Amino acid sequence: MKAIILAAGEGQRLQPLTSTRPKHLITLTGKPILQFCLDAVKTAGITDIIIITHYMSDKIKTHFKDGAKQGLKISYVEQSELLGTGNATMIAEPFVDGPFVLVYGDLLFTSDTVKQVVDLYNEKKPEAVMAAIAVDKPENYGIIELAEGKQLERIIEKPKPGETSSNLVNAGIYVFSKEIFKKLCSIKKSIRGEWELTDALTMLASDNKTVLVKELNRDAWFDVGRPWDLLDANLWALKHIKPDILGTVEQGAHLIGDVYVARSARIRSGAYIEGPVFIDEDADVGPNCFIRSGTSLGKKTRVGNAVEIKNSIIMDETHVGHLSYIGDSVIGEKCNFGAGTITANLRFDNGKVEMIIKDKLVNTGRRKLGVVLGDSVKTGINASFMPGVKVGTNTWVGANFMVTHDLPKDSIALLKQQTNVISRKNSDNL
Repeated sequence: MKAIILAAGEGQRLQPLTSTRPKHLITLTGKPILQFCLDAVKTAGITDIIIITHYMSDKIKTHFKDGAKQGLKISYVEQSELLGTGNATMIAEPFVDGPFVLVYGDLLFTSDTVKQVVDLYNEKKPEAVMAAIAVDKPENYGIIELAEGKQLERIIEKPKPGETSSNLVNAGIYVFSKEIFKKLCSIKKSIRGEWELTDALTMLASDNKTVLVKELNRDAWFDVGRPWDLLDANLWALKHIKPDILGTVEQGAHLIGDVYVARSARIRSGAYIEGPVFIDEDADVGPNCFIRSGTSLGKKTRVGNAVEIKNSIIMDETHVGHLSYIGDSVIGEKCNFGAGTITANLRFDNGKVEMIIKDKLVNTGRRKLGVVLGDSVKTGINASFMPGVKVGTNTWVGANFMVTHDLPKDSIALLKQQTNVISRKNSDNL
């Protein structure tokens, strides 16, 4: 059995992080999102994998190559236009010769999830098996309605409140017989102008073909759609790593709870680290800093003296200068923080933080949320950021500047300062 992994999309809602990488290569606890999918497929005993790419496909190919180092055989098929999951599946038809697994490559799975779906398929031999998850807000997903037993009746994409009583949503893991390709040839464009794989599944069920639904444990799956989801996803990933202290920890450093320190990382004296925390290769932490729970530090990161970082993702090669605070934030690669840079993460009125997503102001539902910075952002001393702002790639924020609104990429934000310099001999006239 082969596996098809869909990894063509951009992840526009995750801008500015996806301006320099596809969503699938955003790293959590040292591992790209797509790697979680590959690990789950491999655990199911499948090593022959076809990845469907489009946006920044070269970066995905460069990262994973032919899969040999991971014990996989990876090939790539380019989707020339983003025409939906149905179209992406269709272009893989020439490369499969029997039943196959299909996985959405921008979701997080525990390693045994795909195996559960494959085992059910092998036991029952239906036309298809799809995974489902029970969620609290199903209106944001494709909703699964069941017929008798565990058979699919239909899938409703993002229904309005009251349209369905089901809280089961599509988890993006399937096993298909080649029957699915016949249905994909018959579906029509959706209202979004795309060919939807879920329409073909509903058609299978309508034709009395057996489509079984395998409900997964809620903790086995995580969706990452918006920037603040990355913080929860990071916590999810932290729960699934084994804590270990492999690197250098100087005397006088304190590591409390579940902390992972990579072999080439260094924790200097006076650092206080509360797990769960992940510290990647060549990271340099301290002295005399506070790393709070829920934080991941990427490769070659630097955290200086008197810095506090709380529940945040700091990506590779970012330097956080002394006397700075980062809370509930996602910071891209190769950023550099001047001394005293502060990210605010709480509104004065304790209200929910809002963030602009695809030109619309969205209530994040979070009481505490800091900032999202793209790659290569630099700040001067005492720069500050209000809750929920985003800053584009390669932007500079000058000394003492307060960022109250989103900043575009490749820009410079400077504070205009009126000065009055006089001779000390004339100071009596002040």
